[in-house]
Amino acid sequence: MKISKNRQRIGYLTAFIILFLIEAAIALWVHDRFVRPYIGDVLVVVLVYVFVRIFFPSGIRHLVLYVFLFAACVEVLQYFHLVEILGLQEFRAARIILGSVFDLKDIACYGVGCLGLWMFERLGRSHGKMTEEDRS
Repeated sequence: MKISKNRQRIGYLTAFIILFLIEAAIALWVHDRFVRPYIGDVLVVVLVYVFVRIFFPSGIRHLVLYVFLFAACVEVLQYFHLVEILGLQEFRAARIILGSVFDLKDIACYGVGCLGLWMFERLGRSHGKMTEEDRS
């Protein structure tokens, strides 16, 4: 059974809203040494991925790689203090969204999140192929 693009978009939009709310809750209220620094970074690449999939529900070849590279670039820009360069250090939202502290562990977390996305995509493709074969 093929799912329409609009139903896919609604699914990705729903996932985006849920993940955004989770990320916002983590950023605002969780101040621990595990969930905020690690789980939050793993989830942020999933958030970016589902956001892109709202507009491209059929997918983009190598999207997971592009999401990882984007996240890693944002992290590297933190090394160069992008928030200060843009003069946004007084805005808490800018510091949360763009980040203000470079950490290699963040890039590792982005890698873990993207690895999970890649496995999710692979499972989806293999499941799709199995259903096509089963119909024959």
